[in-house]
Amino acid sequence: MEADLDRGLARVPLLIAAIGLVGAGVAWRMGGLPYATAFLTGAVAAYFNFRLLERFVGRLLERMAAEPANRPKAPGARLFIQLAVFVLVAFVIIRLSGFNVVVALCGFLACPAAVTVEMLYQLFN
Repeated sequence: MEADLDRGLARVPLLIAAIGLVGAGVAWRMGGLPYATAFLTGAVAAYFNFRLLERFVGRLLERMAAEPANRPKAPGARLFIQLAVFVLVAFVIIRLSGFNVVVALCGFLACPAAVTVEMLYQLFN
């Protein structure tokens, strides 16, 4: 069972990339290069967000599984701050770049879409 979950977790970034490329093609058809670039930027941000969350949860679980004497008082606080800074920087870049924010947000939703596809695959497999 654990191997299936590890393989599923490994498939999610590939699904994010596939959804990002297909979505960028659709966005290109709808609004040209600015829309395609905005969608692709959102999908790339979703990929990095997924990797940051994966690392955050992994380290948090490692620390929580450690001996009680070695547990930090605020487990994962530094990683949470890194994640918050990443989200803030991504927001500022998208706002100041002139991209269509709505299309970029749609690209950012490639991560939840990929996770949903993986859940459906696991459910019906």
